[in-house]
Amino acid sequence: MLRIAGIVKESITDGEGLRLVIFAQGCAHKCPGCHNPETHSFEGGYQIEDEEIIDLILKNPLLDGVTFSGGDPLFQAEAFHQLALLIRKKVTPHHPHFTIMAYTGFTFERLLEQRDLYIPLLHEIDVLIDGPFVESERSFDLNFKGSSNQRILDMRETLKTEKPVLYRM
Repeated sequence: MLRIAGIVKESITDGEGLRLVIFAQGCAHKCPGCHNPETHSFEGGYQIEDEEIIDLILKNPLLDGVTFSGGDPLFQAEAFHQLALLIRKKVTPHHPHFTIMAYTGFTFERLLEQRDLYIPLLHEIDVLIDGPFVESERSFDLNFKGSSNQRILDMRETLKTEKPVLYRM
């Protein structure tokens, strides 16, 4: 079960293609200028069962993927890992090109420092946008990220080398 701030059933701004976006509730980064400050509280939002999300995904055969946003979904790494596993089991057999994307204020290098907590989820993510939002580096000209310090990582390749590999769009 996840604690979320909300869901957008169809988005073209939170990753490639048409995506269902889940906004995690809770974030300790509290980046100045954050686009979603209402998601910072760990007590806000509401709880939702994984199966409810799977049903939403399966009801829309036009979806190209799901995006975990926030807040920061990595503050609920185990719960999002369980959801990702369920997506792989119940969605990708019907939609083999369905992707999982996630945003986090942590850098990949920082996540490696606590690999037992984060690596299971990262293995289920295809694309990770990492790094905190930095208001002085904000730009509306960046695809799928808010500030130029953030990276869009190909998680399959990044996990092979344990070094950041940029995703090619």
